Amino acid sequence: MILVNRVLAGLDNRVGEVVLLSVEFVGPRVGEELRDDGLASIGIACLLILAYIAFRFSSRFAPGAVVALVHDVGITAGIFVIFGLEFDLRVLAALLAILGYSLNDTIIIYDRIRENLTTRRQDSFADMLNLSINDCLSRTAITSVTTLMAVLALMIWGGEVIRSFTITLMIGVVVGTYSSIFIASPVLFYGHEY
Repeated sequence: MILVNRVLAGLDNRVGEVVLLSVEFVGPRVGEELRDDGLASIGIACLLILAYIAFRFSSRFAPGAVVALVHDVGITAGIFVIFGLEFDLRVLAALLAILGYSLNDTIIIYDRIRENLTTRRQDSFADMLNLSINDCLSRTAITSVTTLMAVLALMIWGGEVIRSFTITLMIGVVVGTYSSIFIASPVLFYGHEY
């Protein structure tokens, strides 16, 4: 409250009489609640995604998608920790957006795998996975580059307010594209072996 009185006195001297309507303080407890709620929302999203993939495809596809999503969030958050970047609600919103983006990419590859499972029964599972990934590779690369261009434009001209959001999305798009190809499908392959 002492700081508020000093600010009011300074404003009174420079601009005239100032009327204080209210004073609110957000302490560390609120930040802790936001962090806990944010982590809970990411966990719930992963569980719902697990159920969705198991329903949409089959239960053997779901672990690969969830491992890829946990990888995306973990790597992106890890980069924030390594570089000491501020982790706020905008970053949390971007992490949830990354989950959706990466899941979409993974689902497209899984759709191609499921389609090739029915049409290419003579191929081994490893060859069929490789073919499916190669079928989607150009589409995935073009989509990722286009998304990165849009996010880069937001980073340059969007201002300081959304800077942490765009940095998180830039990292997440790269990591999400990588994980859809090199994590989700290999987990499916190794799960198929057992």
